[in-house]
Amino acid sequence: MTTLAKYLFGVVAALVLLALHHIDPALAQEAPEALGEVAEEAAKLDTGDTAWMLTSTALVLMMTIPGLALFYGGMVRKKNVLTLVMQSFALTCLMTVVWLVAGYSLAFTDGGELNSYIGGLDKMFLAGVGPDTLSGTIPETVFFTFQLTFAVITPVLIIGAFVDRMKFSAVLVFMVLWSLIVYSPITHWVWGGGFLSDAGVLDFAGGTVVHINAGIAGLVCALFLGKRFGYGQENMAPHNLVYSVIGASLLWVGWFGFNAGSAVAANGSAGMAMAVTQVATAMAALAWMFIEWLVHKKPSVLGIISGAVAGLVAITPASGFVDPVGALWIGAAAGVGCFFMSTTVKRIIGYDDSLDVFGIHAVGGIIGAILTGVFAVEAIGGTAGLLEGNPGQVLTQLWGICATIVWCAVASFVILIVVNILIGVRVSQAVEVEGLDINLHGEVVQ
Repeated sequence: MTTLAKYLFGVVAALVLLALHHIDPALAQEAPEALGEVAEEAAKLDTGDTAWMLTSTALVLMMTIPGLALFYGGMVRKKNVLTLVMQSFALTCLMTVVWLVAGYSLAFTDGGELNSYIGGLDKMFLAGVGPDTLSGTIPETVFFTFQLTFAVITPVLIIGAFVDRMKFSAVLVFMVLWSLIVYSPITHWVWGGGFLSDAGVLDFAGGTVVHINAGIAGLVCALFLGKRFGYGQENMAPHNLVYSVIGASLLWVGWFGFNAGSAVAANGSAGMAMAVTQVATAMAALAWMFIEWLVHKKPSVLGIISGAVAGLVAITPASGFVDPVGALWIGAAAGVGCFFMSTTVKRIIGYDDSLDVFGIHAVGGIIGAILTGVFAVEAIGGTAGLLEGNPGQVLTQLWGICATIVWCAVASFVILIVVNILIGVRVSQAVEVEGLDINLHGEVVQ
């Protein structure tokens, strides 16, 4: 507890004692002991919560390396697989440093007069955070690292939209700026006491903060860079779907840390989040598989793992607010909706989102965020949804979605313009045709 906090607690305790003295002298005599017990309880570390959050943090980091690296790496052409995994690994390192320097502080501290939009800089480099500093019932260092894993995976999700055509240097510069200008502020809006939190937007584990955010940024990058050379004429099929299945499986397992870990406690909320995550993911995978089977006559491996990821994305905002029946409907909607967006709609519009970051993460996140407002159960998350007589929650969810989309799209576009002016964002046609692995990193997969 800080000196200021101790001082404030002492003032409050004195006022309480004074009030009790005027009400009942006997109560006033008992109050010091009771207040001491409250203070001790408030400052107490919970080892069970801490153990679960340490585990969850490791699970979420596993989602990026090796999970997402393998999932994406198997879906690109062989000449670019090392570029993809290099970007994943390098961004894991780079975002760690950015989060330490300023990202965490901008997301989770009081921004004063601007607190509705952005946090402050009080905890740059984790200033004032020691081994005994708590965030609720866990060490703040654990909370910092848990949130760090979210700040890591979100930029890595974006790279799936522009594989095969962006300079490695441009990726690094863009992601540093994007993390500070887009990710940290939106995190603050939703989880750090900003205006979306005040408005009552429900996002348990990152439907807006992570998935809509990453999906919109990915689409902006894909449109800004333009289509891959030979898109629509050359075969750009995945080079190794076994890698992608392994990656998707690691994502699924790691997502329990993502969603159940967002309870920030080892309790019933974490248990329900885990249950609905499993249900929605399975339902979405089946929905994608069966609709693809019906439309294209064959159920594909790529399809079922894409459906599973769509379900994981859609249940993310809802995981602390819905029951298993709601999770079934959310999974079904995500599987079908993301299938049509990633195949039919994408083909009609003609944009080149290489690995369907927009079609799965943005669309899945939007579906999940809206349906959170429909299926939220007051007895589970404290807020009723449409089905429990609160239709206004759907409008609140739409407000959160729109605010995220607008800021992410505009800011991402401006950052791309700046990076393009400074160093250029796209590789040359010759480099793209030969492959980024050999030209950017001097290595190839044999």
